[in-house]
Amino acid sequence: MKKSFRYKLKKYMPIYIMLLPGFLYLLINNYIPMGGILIAFKHMDYSKGILGSDWSGLANFEYLFKTPDAFRITRNTILYNGAFIISTMVMAIIFAILLSEIWSKRAVKFYQTVLLLPYMLSMIIVSYLAYSFLAGDTGLLNGVLERFGREKVSWYSRPEYWPFILVIINCWKTVGYSTVIYLASILGIDGELYEAASVDGITKLQRIRYIMLPMIKPTIITILLLNIGRIFYSDFGLFYQVPMSSGALMDATNTIDTYVYRGLISLGDVAMSSAAGVYQSLVGFLLVLCANWITKRYSSENALF
Repeated sequence: MKKSFRYKLKKYMPIYIMLLPGFLYLLINNYIPMGGILIAFKHMDYSKGILGSDWSGLANFEYLFKTPDAFRITRNTILYNGAFIISTMVMAIIFAILLSEIWSKRAVKFYQTVLLLPYMLSMIIVSYLAYSFLAGDTGLLNGVLERFGREKVSWYSRPEYWPFILVIINCWKTVGYSTVIYLASILGIDGELYEAASVDGITKLQRIRYIMLPMIKPTIITILLLNIGRIFYSDFGLFYQVPMSSGALMDATNTIDTYVYRGLISLGDVAMSSAAGVYQSLVGFLLVLCANWITKRYSSENALF
């Protein structure tokens, strides 16, 4: 038994060494900080430390649930993320199918690079680009409106436009990355399926409907489940930096993350911020369980667990 263990250890030692940096990263960045969950249930006193601070029970969670803004920020977080998930998924699948239909290694590499550029840009650059496009008198969009004889719009004081603006910016930023994932899944489909279908005289639309979409269904479900798990989280840069933290847009752009950040900056209450993080994590975990249960019930082979 010992000999077998030593043999396997020696045999797989290079793999273990390769895994070590990633394991240490996960341990230090993801697992050790989980001990800080105690802060959410304490009256944080820096002089006493985390363990020495007095217990507060669920008092820190009252900040989120008793505030008059609780419903608004929860609604915004869920609805925006729901719109992001649907719009990004639909657009990414369409782009992936279009790229697969013009299959050319050189062309696909070029389009992959172009599509990934927005994803690699920092949110600061995205915010600057959005501002240059939407700014009052000097913005490109108002210049286009003026050219067509339309009145200029003060975008940063008109909250009714921002649900559409944020969805468009999110699509521009994330569709490219998702497209590459779906495209890789499509390119992994066995070519014999297409050959057999072409013998039967199948059209391109039928090939997409009956071969491509069913074959990438596991990828779609996996990405959907992962996104549902983060539906209570929002892209902080998108909701805070892009609207320039404009007070006039607060009702339309305020989410749980930005609300907690503003509360932390103004109140300095770390315990409240930690409670919000616990709330988001628990709800996200429950949503993943529910979504996986539904998937397992109707398509068990595509469930995560």
